[in-house]
Amino acid sequence: MPKGSRRAEQRRVAERALRSGDDTPLRPPTGDAMEDGWVVRVLSGAGSTKEYRCPGCDHEVVAGVPHTVSWPEGQADLRRHWHSPCWAARSRRHRRG
Repeated sequence: MPKGSRRAEQRRVAERALRSGDDTPLRPPTGDAMEDGWVVRVLSGAGSTKEYRCPGCDHEVVAGVPHTVSWPEGQADLRRHWHSPCWAARSRRHRRG
């Protein structure tokens, strides 16, 4: 499917949702967001060329895979690359000792 067709379909879906009053997000947010003092960025993985170690599961985040990057506000040097499901489940995990 050409890229234009997919985007056009996404616009049609979004327009239908707006007309129906449905405010459910159609896809994950892009750009930086704040969650409990953390800056959170959802990446598509398309520009990713390195592998990282997910602090949630201690497995590799393979290059090219969509994932989430987070860091404490004002401390970008502490950013970590997470599998998106691991980031979403972080509050249900216990700290490793």
